[in-house]
Amino acid sequence: MNYQFPEKFLWGVAASAYQIEGAYREDGKGESIWDRFTRWQGHILNNDNGDVACDHYHRYKEDVALIKSLGIPAYGFSPAWTRILPEGKGAVNQKGLDFYSRLVDELLNAGVQPKINLFHWDLPQTLQDVGGWNNRETADHFADYARIVFDLLADRVSIWSTHNEPWVSAFLGHALGVHAPGICDYSQAYQAAHHLLLSHGKAVQIFRQGGYKGNIGLVLNLNGFIPASNSEEDLAATQRVHDETHASFLDPVFKGIYPQALFEYIGAHQPKIQAGDLDLIHQPIDFLGLNHYNSDIVSYDLFGGLNKARITPYSASGWGRTEMNWGIHPLGLKNEVMYVKENYGNPALYLNENGCAMPDEPDANGFVRDWDRIRFVQAHLQVLHEAIQDGANVKGYFLWSVFDNFEWERGFSKRFGIVRVDFDSLERTPKQSAYWYRNVIANNGLNI
Repeated sequence: MNYQFPEKFLWGVAASAYQIEGAYREDGKGESIWDRFTRWQGHILNNDNGDVACDHYHRYKEDVALIKSLGIPAYGFSPAWTRILPEGKGAVNQKGLDFYSRLVDELLNAGVQPKINLFHWDLPQTLQDVGGWNNRETADHFADYARIVFDLLADRVSIWSTHNEPWVSAFLGHALGVHAPGICDYSQAYQAAHHLLLSHGKAVQIFRQGGYKGNIGLVLNLNGFIPASNSEEDLAATQRVHDETHASFLDPVFKGIYPQALFEYIGAHQPKIQAGDLDLIHQPIDFLGLNHYNSDIVSYDLFGGLNKARITPYSASGWGRTEMNWGIHPLGLKNEVMYVKENYGNPALYLNENGCAMPDEPDANGFVRDWDRIRFVQAHLQVLHEAIQDGANVKGYFLWSVFDNFEWERGFSKRFGIVRVDFDSLERTPKQSAYWYRNVIANNGLNI
């Protein structure tokens, strides 16, 4: 069967600064919260860190040439805030600016379209020292950082997003403590979420006022949630989890409101919101970036934290789990795309991240025949095509990730890449999936 994608559909791969760049204190770069968090004993598997990571900072030319050789039209990446503003504010580091300018030029010269996300969780530590995302001033510092990057690169970059997965920054970083900065306080999590959204609004405002060409949006992680039963308790727990991860971000951006039922439920954990905040957050964006990996079953659990919810990985029939112990449910992607279409005005969408970590086994030559990853991506592209046929306004698909890299609290133990990285020699070796994806792109679709 032929699954042909729309003309001008944008195919790409993605990565983020802390996960691949390395050179963590080189050429004037400041310390980020992840630089600090990875030194907190026992918080990262094997006590790994991103000091070197994939050494992309020094190997970017080689990496861009590799992306070009695989026929990939677009590359989504995030700059490191601390490479540009080592203290998070104040003096600009020219060497950091120069690196990203060279990277963008290298991509364009290779015929690869750059797509930039301004923030992928690596807040400057100096800002964290004065409250981080719980300090309202951080939103202003982010806006200043955004202006600097727009001024530098908006003449060459036309697709921008403000934040990648603000739920992760807010809740994994401030409620559950498994991500930097390692805080466990739901009040701080909701306040951080509000300030992240506020900073998004300020950056969009600057983009519009500056007359920069191109499109700007926001990237959210929207995974699926399935009630364990039709009981009132399970349905209510599922709604709470869904509202925390979905409505708490989608509603203010697209409707100018927060989910009232959830905010009544969390009570004293509600964030402090000033007059005009929601108007600033609720301004037109050009697209929504949607990250999707998995679906979970949700059941009521008296001991399940603030939401009183137990979350269990769900896999559709015939599918196992990924190396992250996430279930595999391709239809969940279509459900999320259609949910956004039907509830938020069918905005332009980019599948900004989709992929999986699998137990890659290299042969004697270091080559990985990762047919399980290919099967995963193929199944998700099939249901994405169905969503487009059903009217969803999907503009592109970015596979996560181009390289095996530092997978946050799991260190280097999980591999998402379509290019294998030997973390000792740093040698790059495209996997079977890289060549398969090249064919998908060349055909602008699947032939199954």
